[in-house]
Amino acid sequence: MSRLGKVAVVYGTRPEIIKLAPVITQLGDDAFVVDSGQHYDHELSGQYRAVFGIGEPDVRLDGVGGQPRAEQISRMLVGLTRVFEQQRPGIVLVQGDTNTVSAAAQAANYLGIPVGHVEAGLRSYDRAMPEEINRLVAGALADVHFAPTHRSAVNLINEGIDRELVMVTGNTVVEATHRAIRRSSVPVASWFPNGSIPPAFAVATIHRPENTDSAPALARILRGLQGLAMPVLFFVHPRTRAAIERFGLQRETNGLILHASPASSDFLQVLSAATVAVSDSGGVQEEATVLKVPVAVIRNSTERPEAIDAGWATLIRPGIDIPAAVARFLRSERPDPSVPSPYGDGAASLRIAAVARLIAAGREPSVALRIAAAYSGQEAPSDAVVDSGSVPR
Repeated sequence: MSRLGKVAVVYGTRPEIIKLAPVITQLGDDAFVVDSGQHYDHELSGQYRAVFGIGEPDVRLDGVGGQPRAEQISRMLVGLTRVFEQQRPGIVLVQGDTNTVSAAAQAANYLGIPVGHVEAGLRSYDRAMPEEINRLVAGALADVHFAPTHRSAVNLINEGIDRELVMVTGNTVVEATHRAIRRSSVPVASWFPNGSIPPAFAVATIHRPENTDSAPALARILRGLQGLAMPVLFFVHPRTRAAIERFGLQRETNGLILHASPASSDFLQVLSAATVAVSDSGGVQEEATVLKVPVAVIRNSTERPEAIDAGWATLIRPGIDIPAAVARFLRSERPDPSVPSPYGDGAASLRIAAVARLIAAGREPSVALRIAAAYSGQEAPSDAVVDSGSVPR
C-alpha cells in the first residue's frame, strides 16, 4: 500500500510528541503518524498525546522500549523499514536527537524516501552525548533541515550542508508550550503539601544518563537540591526513581517534594510560577526560556546556547556547588521579559508542514523551501548571517 503524498511523522519519546504535536495538527489528514515505541509507558507517552489532542498513532512498534541503545536502534530500523515499505510515504519527518531520530532517518534514507529533520543543527560538540551522535546521523541523512534558530542554521552550513536545504523556522516548542499551558486544570498550590504556594520555589527534573547512571553523580545533585534556599518540587523521571532505589539514595531526597512526571500542561503551569528551574532536560531549557523562568542546567555541555545567550539559563557542570551557583544566577540581571524568545514567533509548525506537503507531493526539497519561504517570509540564512555566526565549542 502506498501513502505517497502522505507525511510520515515519527516519534517515540515525550519531547518528540510535544514538539511534533503542532506539526501533526497542521498536517491534519496528510499526516501518517508512527510511534517507534522508544518510550512505551502511559506516563511518558499516552498522557502527552491526550494533552495535545493528537490521538493514537497510525502505527506503533513493539519490543523497543526498555532495550539497550544498540538494540533499540536496530529493532526500530527493521520495524520502520517494514512500515515504510508497506505504506510508503512521500516524506518522513523526524524531530530532535533521540534514538528514534537516528533509526527513522536511516530507514527512510535507505529506501530513497526524503527525510525532513525538525530542530536540525543543534550541536553540543560533545560526542560523549548519545544525542549528539543522533543529531549528526540525522544531519548527514536529512534532505531538508528545519533549523530552529539562526545559530543552528550556521552550524549546519559550516558543516557543509547546502544552504538551499536549510530553513530557519523557529522552534515548535513555542507553540507547544503556549498551547499546553492553557490546558492545565491543576492549581499550582495543589503540588505543595500544605496546599499553598510559597513565596519562592524551585522545580527540578533530572533524567540524563550522565546524572543518573552513577551513585556519586546522582547523590551530588540530590544533595544540591536539598541545599537550595527554597522548597523544591522534584518531578522524578522513572529512570531517576529506579536509580535512587538502586543506589540506596532515599535519604538524599529527604526534604524534597517528590512527584511522578506530570502531564505536560500541568508541568508547564508549575514551571511558569517557579522562581527557578533546575534541570538536565533540553526541552525544559527551551520551555523555561519561552516562559521567561531562569533555568540552571545540570550538565557538562548544552546544545541550546541560545537560552544562555538570552540570559535565561546557566550551565552548572560537575564539581560546581549547585546551591551557590543557583544563588549567584538568581542574583544576576535578567533580560527584559518583553524581549522576544530566541526560539521564534510561534509559526514554526506552519512552515514545516507547508514544506513537507510540497515534498510529499513530489517537489524537490530546495524548490519546496523556496516556495514555502516566499509565502511565510522566512528565508534560508544569508551570507551575512553565516559569516557573522560563530560555532560554540
